[in-house]
Amino acid sequence: MTIPSEAGLLLALDGDSLAHRAYHALPKTIRSAAGRPANALVGFANFLVALWDAELPAALLVGFDSLDWPTYRNTALPGYQSGRVFEDAIVEQLAILPELVASFGFASAKAPGFEADDFLAAAAAAWSGPVAVVTSDRDAFQLVSDRVTVLQPLRGVSELARIGPAEVRARYGVEPSQVVDFIALRGDPSDRIPGAPGVGPKTAANLLAQFGTLEAALEAGRFGAIAAELRLYRFIARMDPTAPLPELGAQHPDWARAEAKARELGLGAVARRLSERG
Repeated sequence: MTIPSEAGLLLALDGDSLAHRAYHALPKTIRSAAGRPANALVGFANFLVALWDAELPAALLVGFDSLDWPTYRNTALPGYQSGRVFEDAIVEQLAILPELVASFGFASAKAPGFEADDFLAAAAAAWSGPVAVVTSDRDAFQLVSDRVTVLQPLRGVSELARIGPAEVRARYGVEPSQVVDFIALRGDPSDRIPGAPGVGPKTAANLLAQFGTLEAALEAGRFGAIAAELRLYRFIARMDPTAPLPELGAQHPDWARAEAKARELGLGAVARRLSERG
């Protein structure tokens, strides 16, 4: 799928990343009318509205993980993301979020075997206009270009840092195109990607400044004993731009339908805010 060149801004959101931020930023005492956990739903809904108002995009897409399905990354590296345990309250709310997003008239993407990150990469590749990727996951820096910006939440989900090529260089010391190789060399403790022994961020950046790519470093004889492992880590760190997407085009938020869904979910405060939008 390719979007016409006259397309405006696409907002591509990492639904799981933002839901977790909302869940930990807002009191867990926030409940629906039925007494169910609702802090992530409330925070996420409020963020959707605020983000739409602030950025005035042509369209918005939210990508989600499929928690019950392993991905090819888990198959290739059994330890990938091992040890992650989510509280039942956030899992329950994550299951509801796609239908809440749909009620706004926004697109969502979720499919077995893919992560939210993959849908962000696919959207950035398919949309021909500017793209703002909204996530707290720095792996998304690999998507940054003159056309693609990362909006990174700083405080809960209320303050955003804008990450372009210059910011990637300032933070990592590498070009956005080198971020995947950088992760493979440095490793990623949060995803349980080991990286090269003894190689931290500075050494990884220096190696890429010298060789340009991980492959060039391997061909020059560096890390010969673990070349296969490093290629695997690079494969795992790369977001998959072939992830399946829904049809994307210009959107017009349906505030009334979102209000109705909020009331159905027992989110009274959210429904009242949406009713004020007409």
